[in-house]
Amino acid sequence: MNSIELETIAQRERERQQAFRCRLLCCASTPCLSSGGAAVQSALQEAVKAGDLNSEVTVYATGCMGPCSRGPVVTVQEQGKPDVIYEQVTPEAAREIVTKHVVAGQPVRSHTLPADMPFLAKQHKVVLANSGLIDPERLEDYLAHGGYKALDHVLHNMTPEELCDELVRSGLRGRGGAGYPAGLKWNLVRKAAGDKKYVVANGDEGDPGAYMDRALMESDPHRVLEGMAIAGYAVGADQGFVYVRGEYPIAAQRLEKAIRAAERRGLLGSRILDSNFNFRIDVRIGAGAFVCGEETALMQSIMGMRGQPVPRPPYPAQSGLWGKPTLINNVETYGSIAPIALNGADWFAAIGTEKSKGTKIFALAGKVENTGLIEVPMGITLREIVYDIGGGIPDGLAFKAAQTGGPSGGCIPAQFLDTPVDYESLKALGSIMGSGGMIIMDERSCMVDVAKYFMEFCADESCGKCVPCRVGTVQMHRILARITDGSATAADLHTLRDLCDVVRDTSMCGLGQSAPNPVLSTLHYFMDEYEAHIHTRHCPAGVCELTETPIVIGH
Repeated sequence: MNSIELETIAQRERERQQAFRCRLLCCASTPCLSSGGAAVQSALQEAVKAGDLNSEVTVYATGCMGPCSRGPVVTVQEQGKPDVIYEQVTPEAAREIVTKHVVAGQPVRSHTLPADMPFLAKQHKVVLANSGLIDPERLEDYLAHGGYKALDHVLHNMTPEELCDELVRSGLRGRGGAGYPAGLKWNLVRKAAGDKKYVVANGDEGDPGAYMDRALMESDPHRVLEGMAIAGYAVGADQGFVYVRGEYPIAAQRLEKAIRAAERRGLLGSRILDSNFNFRIDVRIGAGAFVCGEETALMQSIMGMRGQPVPRPPYPAQSGLWGKPTLINNVETYGSIAPIALNGADWFAAIGTEKSKGTKIFALAGKVENTGLIEVPMGITLREIVYDIGGGIPDGLAFKAAQTGGPSGGCIPAQFLDTPVDYESLKALGSIMGSGGMIIMDERSCMVDVAKYFMEFCADESCGKCVPCRVGTVQMHRILARITDGSATAADLHTLRDLCDVVRDTSMCGLGQSAPNPVLSTLHYFMDEYEAHIHTRHCPAGVCELTETPIVIGH
């Protein structure tokens, strides 16, 4: 395939879609499918057929539209009219949408989301621009929305060095959590000596409540593949791997299907788009180990070994898969590449803050009215996310804290609601951006119990290779359990702090090094709750059942 053929297919698909008077977009991402989305899609198709509307109305299965807690979600697109989004659609409501809205022009108000709903209106979609609009299993649909134009552009108009420099100027930072400048990492791999290089997409998100990567892989798999291919060209690699959690079967299936479709069209494989560039991508499925989100453990798993971290240096840029230079980025990072290549570094750098450029996807969860997937510009305040996009705290309760960064992050209390959400600001508060999970807690949440939950998670997920993480996380969880059951003493708090320092400073990999963060942040901002549990045997939030007198264990 060449550039002309690419545009011909895209234009043909646009014309095909424009021939329909109405498009019914039915979300087929995991949240909506789990609440009956497949039955809704079938009901829409049956109603269209029953009304003899197949020539003018088409039903599309799409990716995530965002308001996941309101699923199944259906969008009605009619030429010359604003989109209408329906929530909590049942098969009965789906048939009513066809008979009343599509045929009679009367929207079904009982299921309609407001067009100006802040959850939708205040987002800035770059990576998720196609999500909810295209069929993730049809390459032609992706091409009709500009797919693979960025790859075509860089292959024929940019050198690898120019491409890496453009990425540096964009200010894009890795979206997997650490926030390392993507352009610098790409340049390290590009300049590394080696006859073989690899590109890896880390789709092994394991943070509780996080599903940003899953949604992107399910909703727009070609966006990830195109970003990886551009990366392969930039660094001189001819092989890529997408590492997907075992718990993400739909994402893995759609990626596999997208890879095969791209290969058939000459968009992956040999001599891509009539160039001398060759690049293959394969999918590797993880086995559910949280530690495999760490890059060295991930590489061990790809190579067929036990997923455990190994000491660094050498770093993957010098010696990664099979000892060869390897570029590893989060799938959301790759999702940003095509827009940057098409629109330029300056366009991307104009979004966000001085040091945190672009947009970030968050999985907004917990005690907030509107939960779901959001993409917002860096620098937006926590208050805007919670009260504007999120719609505030249910039942008129007060906001207490936001947990960002999952088990590696921290809890941000109410006095920092006006803090910009960017890498530097969150780090200053003792938390991190992480991959993008954001859990909102209200006044009924016990922060000691929250710390115990995350520590139990870290202890369970420790690979056991190094003593500080293997033993320290278990001991920290035991102390937190004693605090929440009323058997702890003041000495336990000192021991807990010491353990946090030891585990953070001596663990081998990022799992252990960051495991104390939820404990440290809650100790810093909610010490009064710890002291109430220990000194007065009282849980201010009413969550923990404490004994009236201390039961000293292990002293």
